Amino acid sequence: MIFDPQIKIPATYMRGGTSKGVFFRLQDLPKSAQIPGKARDQLLLRIIGSPDPYGKQIDGMGGATSSTSKTVIISKSNKVDHDVDYLFGQVSIDKAFVDWTGNCGNLTAAVGSFAIANGLIDKAKIPKQGNAIVRIWQANINKTIVAKIPITNGEVQETGDFELDGVTFPAAEIEIEFIDPAEEGESALFPTGNLVDELPLPKEIVSQGKLKATFITAGIPTMFVNAADIGYSGIELQSDINNDSQALERFEKLRAYGAMKMGLINQIEEATTRQHTPKIAFVSPPKKYLASSGKEVKSENIDLVVRALSMGKLHHAMMGTAAVAIATAAAIPGTLVNLATGGGNRESVIFGHPSGILKVGAHAEEHNGKWLVKKVIMSRSARILMEGNIYVPNQAFGD
Repeated sequence: MIFDPQIKIPATYMRGGTSKGVFFRLQDLPKSAQIPGKARDQLLLRIIGSPDPYGKQIDGMGGATSSTSKTVIISKSNKVDHDVDYLFGQVSIDKAFVDWTGNCGNLTAAVGSFAIANGLIDKAKIPKQGNAIVRIWQANINKTIVAKIPITNGEVQETGDFELDGVTFPAAEIEIEFIDPAEEGESALFPTGNLVDELPLPKEIVSQGKLKATFITAGIPTMFVNAADIGYSGIELQSDINNDSQALERFEKLRAYGAMKMGLINQIEEATTRQHTPKIAFVSPPKKYLASSGKEVKSENIDLVVRALSMGKLHHAMMGTAAVAIATAAAIPGTLVNLATGGGNRESVIFGHPSGILKVGAHAEEHNGKWLVKKVIMSRSARILMEGNIYVPNQAFGD
């Protein structure tokens, strides 16, 4: 039998924050994959190496973790006052599924750099020295993100001394602003209308049959619970959670009930088709612990500790979009996140995660009893790891 040869597609492999992904210009994809649908999903699955029953993604670009099984498609924007459209696809490792329901905050840090390097930004907007301001339309969630990209001699400056816990080597600092990050609507920031809910649950999930939770949509739909209420200290590392199949199953059930409460799904079973959102995280007051690198995190240097799961596993650091949710919830008195910090008003928060600490700022306002978040600011870094062509069997998507 004769098989068609592989095709090659221009691509860039980039690190953004604590994630890695394969970046494409929309115009470089095969025609059938330039529009949403089966052909695009099949192409990205094959490029990343999914679905892989071995869970390793050996035959693709994925790294067998939620942080490294990611794809990004960038194009010039037709939106007023925006430079590029950014579409993010979270590729499942063991299932034939690409989740388009949310953003990746970490890879957001790489979008501006990729756009400049690939000729998607007007050269008049790129200074000789200083920062290029790239206005990004996040097409998954229809939100504006502003990235400040450091420029030296008219080119993106990637090297520097900015250190980000969860990333081994320093790089140039990129400031990111998430503008109006909550969903639209009267009760959009808190979809249940409450800062804290009592979530009814089957007793096989929690023995008390209910659980306090804060549901918020800033950055990404997220469900926060108290670590102590589910039997954890809050300073667990990946091995403590990800090696426990019963714990992972329990978290997934919790997440499914949270998705129902947030109105994201209509039936519990639908959670399997919405793996990227909502996120589930557990919080605790500040505690001393050793990060995964062996570095000591001192309780006096943080406001609280947070652990979050992504695609069914405890994240090795913190998802950027979840950091937006954390900062927003911390800024609003009465949420579980705010109470874990000790309560009160705040415009920034320093939280501990499995790889270290992260500071995020949020500007929230109360109007007529309703909370609004105007913007969330954080610093990340990004750099090109490799650029060239991705090779993929033509039969993978039938172009």
